[in-house]
Amino acid sequence: MILDNNLTLEGFISVVRGFEKVELSAAARARIERARAVIEQIVEGDTPIYGVNTGFGKFENVQVSREQLTQLQHNLIVSHAIGMGQPLPREVVRGMLLLRAQSLSLGHSGVRPAVVEALLTLLNADALPVVPAQGSVGASGDLAPLAHLTLGLLGLGEIEYQGRVRPAAEVLAELGMTPLTLQAKEGLALINGTQLMGSLLALALADARTLLDTANLAAAMTVEARYGSHRPFQADVVGLRPHPGALAVAGELRGYLKDSEIAPSHLTGDGRVQDPYSLRAVPQVHGATWDALPHAEQVLATEFASVTDNPLIFPDTGEVVSGGNFHGQPLAVTTDALKVAVAELGSISERRTEQLLNPALSRLPAFLTPQGGLNSGFMIAQYTAAALVSENKVLAHPASVDSIPTSANQEDHVSMGAHGARQLRDIVNNVAGVLAIELACAAQGLDFQSLTPGVGVDRAWKYLRTLMPTLEGDRYFRPEVLRIREAVLNGELVAAARGE
Repeated sequence: MILDNNLTLEGFISVVRGFEKVELSAAARARIERARAVIEQIVEGDTPIYGVNTGFGKFENVQVSREQLTQLQHNLIVSHAIGMGQPLPREVVRGMLLLRAQSLSLGHSGVRPAVVEALLTLLNADALPVVPAQGSVGASGDLAPLAHLTLGLLGLGEIEYQGRVRPAAEVLAELGMTPLTLQAKEGLALINGTQLMGSLLALALADARTLLDTANLAAAMTVEARYGSHRPFQADVVGLRPHPGALAVAGELRGYLKDSEIAPSHLTGDGRVQDPYSLRAVPQVHGATWDALPHAEQVLATEFASVTDNPLIFPDTGEVVSGGNFHGQPLAVTTDALKVAVAELGSISERRTEQLLNPALSRLPAFLTPQGGLNSGFMIAQYTAAALVSENKVLAHPASVDSIPTSANQEDHVSMGAHGARQLRDIVNNVAGVLAIELACAAQGLDFQSLTPGVGVDRAWKYLRTLMPTLEGDRYFRPEVLRIREAVLNGELVAAARGE
């Protein structure tokens, strides 16, 4: 990939998860050099410019001598690298490296090209600084996490490389890299930004797309296994309340249920008048999540094309302006909304699992086991789903409504967006587990059928049986459900259902 203000979500995923190599375009290099020239000119003068020749935060009024500017930037990084918690997942750190390079390449930050190239060298080598997950309040950027990311460029801290966590200086030497000596403005440019929030949101959004597709498939499988009606999914019904997401979800359901032998079998002699909401209202519930995704995608696309550090350099005029582009609120609010939208996929999925297991609610054997009592079947699988859904209710509480002032009240409103983004990742992982449990139960329910389900359901059922054989009696089946969960997250199950 050539980095030149053209990053998309698909491109992000191809780099972060697909390990596509990245290089700086000639145009981006020229932009970076023009902005750097402004900083060099400032350094030669005596005008105080925040972060270039002054202290930071509450120390904004303390001017620093020209001879101490390199030390100023070094001190900024080592003092801010005070994060806590477990190291961030490798893919999140890869995303941070890519997004930090992308923002700096837009040419309004004032760093040297060598700084951006160093970020890309680590990314392309998959040499990843160890970054603790906790410490950002999401306002002056993700300061502590990005400081830990920058430590690696300086030969400080630790880098995970080729499966081992080693001293950063040792890894840089192995890669033929010289530790950076940061010049004026460069430390601040590297840590003022929203790249932790952005990386987490981008990864979660990509997974949310897959979860939604899988949730639609799981619902179709449960409808078939439980002898549910297809009529609520017809275009004329959903079209009377034509939210785009509901229309799209209903269309997917119809595709999965096409040519079903099960649906016609209970059109007569079935005393039920209507299905429960968790089956009947799938287009409306899943559709609301569908409608939430494009907004998040648009916010992320804007963020990918944004300069998020401070102060901002305008090479055409020579202006240096302190602004608020580092504030995480646009991502924080979007992330909180997406947390709710994704959590609801798990909430309704767990209720469909209950519809499959409870003999008072369906004609299937209790807990989907042929010898109930001796066997417990999928009884405790539903407990696990319920536990994950309950945990999501706590995680879905909006992080962005909180704010604790920092830097002696200079930074008096913060977004807490990094909290919300980490919570979103946890919600995504929990929902993947909930859907895996529903899929395992729906496949077992279909095993009790003698008729052929809809074409997409049938394909998915057969694929699931390659991951988890029918539960004839109690056995240790957690590893099998985890295989299903993996097929949920990597999209293989949906691809199989679509015949791809």
